[in-house]
Amino acid sequence: MVIALAGMLGLALLGASGRRARARAHDLGDWTVGGRSFSTLTSWFLQAGEFFTTFSFLGLAGLAFSGGVAAVYALGYLALGLIPMYFLAPRFWKLGRDHGYVTQADFFTERFRSPLLGKVVAVVGAVFLLPYLQLQITGLGVIVQLATGSHSGAQLSMVLATALTAAFVLLAGIRGIARAAYAKDVLMVGALVLLLVAVPLGVSGGFGGLFSGIQHTRPELLTLRQDGLDATWFCCAMLISSIGTGFNTMPHLWPALLSARSGRALQKNYVWLPLYQIALAIPIVIGFAGALVLPRGTAPNDALLTMAGHALPGWLVGVVAVAAAGAAMVPSAAIVMGISSLVSHNLLPRGLGGRARLRANHATVLVAAGLALLLGLTRPDLLANLLLLTFGGLAQLAPATLAGLRAEVRLGAAPALLGIVTGVAVLGWLTFGGVDLGSVDAGLVALVPNIAVTWAAHLLLRQPAPLPDPAAEPATSRP
Repeated sequence: MVIALAGMLGLALLGASGRRARARAHDLGDWTVGGRSFSTLTSWFLQAGEFFTTFSFLGLAGLAFSGGVAAVYALGYLALGLIPMYFLAPRFWKLGRDHGYVTQADFFTERFRSPLLGKVVAVVGAVFLLPYLQLQITGLGVIVQLATGSHSGAQLSMVLATALTAAFVLLAGIRGIARAAYAKDVLMVGALVLLLVAVPLGVSGGFGGLFSGIQHTRPELLTLRQDGLDATWFCCAMLISSIGTGFNTMPHLWPALLSARSGRALQKNYVWLPLYQIALAIPIVIGFAGALVLPRGTAPNDALLTMAGHALPGWLVGVVAVAAAGAAMVPSAAIVMGISSLVSHNLLPRGLGGRARLRANHATVLVAAGLALLLGLTRPDLLANLLLLTFGGLAQLAPATLAGLRAEVRLGAAPALLGIVTGVAVLGWLTFGGVDLGSVDAGLVALVPNIAVTWAAHLLLRQPAPLPDPAAEPATSRP
């Protein structure tokens, strides 16, 4: 418990050390995108730190524990998603530099010349990010509870980590997130390598014995034929996740992109970031080991740290818990920044002064973090269904995003808005209306009416080309 709390405090102090001089402390743009001056290395850690969350520790091992090879989808979707980003990111970055983007909604406002569309995108982004924020905070409580065996300690850690995360984000903005990301990534990779060495040693026969044992005792884990985790689910999960990554639909990932020094720096990162996916194979191995050793009634999300507790001494379990806590705190900081900047920059009146806007931004940080913490403590299951909408809901921004990247945007704001609203509405109906889609992802299904409505509205509302005026035609000479 002491190691976990000390580690969280250390991460927060490291993040707070990124605070700029007071002269720049009241600039929302600098707080959010850091003067667009981050080096390739800083951008690398910042982007990697936002991609790898508590899912990388708890969720992925839990998915392998209960669903077997279905968890391997996580090794592919980011690599696939970064392929289009290699080509699109320089365009996003150049538009952001030329037009002063601070948020994702700025892109829609400027490209479609529609403040209303920008506000709708800001609302959609903020709403769908909130359950993602709660997931990180709730996951942190699970991490500390498993590491210490104390439920009250877990709640205390959730409160402390949320307060520390909000504090260093308020003080240092994206620079604080970048500094904390350096430490978090080093800790995370180190902890995963430690688990890769220690956990299989506790299984009879080591690595070979682990998978041989799975083949003989749990062969269903080596197939994509389980209920709810079949080949259809696998393909849909990889595709919807790749859409979110490849078309930059996640609002909290925009500041990291916009803060880079150049589009070339981003391209370098997208070449090498897929290698980071190799680290995600380690929780999958731990999940398989848990399936072989732990009782079948074990909660899937408990698998990784329970196996760590069996294989490591207490103080090393504490170190692993610190790494896992970092995997919650750094993405939480990015998510809360994404929410607050959308609200303060895009939803508040344009005439608001710089300092007043920054104060409103900071208040939104506290409200968003506090709300996610409150829900995590009192109703951890309240947003479970909404969480299913996060990636699918934000994927509804993909068609308009692609249209907005053209040098001359031909899609009107009204068709783009109608498509987004239709997609989100259909997704909500499919998720909460009790519609049985089997293993098909509702977000992918909702993209079909989204695109159809967008295209139909575009055809109906576009301005016809003016007919030529006969009187303006030059007279032709008669022979």
